[in-house]
Amino acid sequence: MNAEDSAQEPPEHARFAAHLADLEQVTGADEEELVAGVLADPDPAMAGAAVVRHLDRRAEELYAASGWEEWAEAMARVVGGRPFLVRRLREWALFRAVALELPWEEDDLLASSDWLQLRTAAGAGPGALVVLAERGRTKRIRGTARAGLTRGNPA
Repeated sequence: MNAEDSAQEPPEHARFAAHLADLEQVTGADEEELVAGVLADPDPAMAGAAVVRHLDRRAEELYAASGWEEWAEAMARVVGGRPFLVRRLREWALFRAVALELPWEEDDLLASSDWLQLRTAAGAGPGALVVLAERGRTKRIRGTARAGLTRGNPA
């Protein structure tokens, strides 16, 4: 990028990149404070986009780890009042339950977003795959789940 390009770059783009870099490096107790700081950005859509990327990255790292509950509770406190972020955390909790074969409700999976249904169809246990192969929201979700059932049960 040359000087002319950076002069034309909107300030929220630079802040977004800075937020992502900071979130990538945050550890432990500082995470809650940093996420709250990002969410205080004057551009709520940009801040939410940065935080959802962070939530996805951290949830992927932690969903099978012993620290999941504490992390999820901390993030729920910080993102409370932001419906999309609250929903994403809830969906990660559901994904965790399905993936780790913890108790989960079929209706919750069927009411979840396309994002979660597709993610689950691409790598869940047979119970969720059967549900999604039969009643997933989209043709793509149903097909992905059917393919997962086929891979899991070679003829």
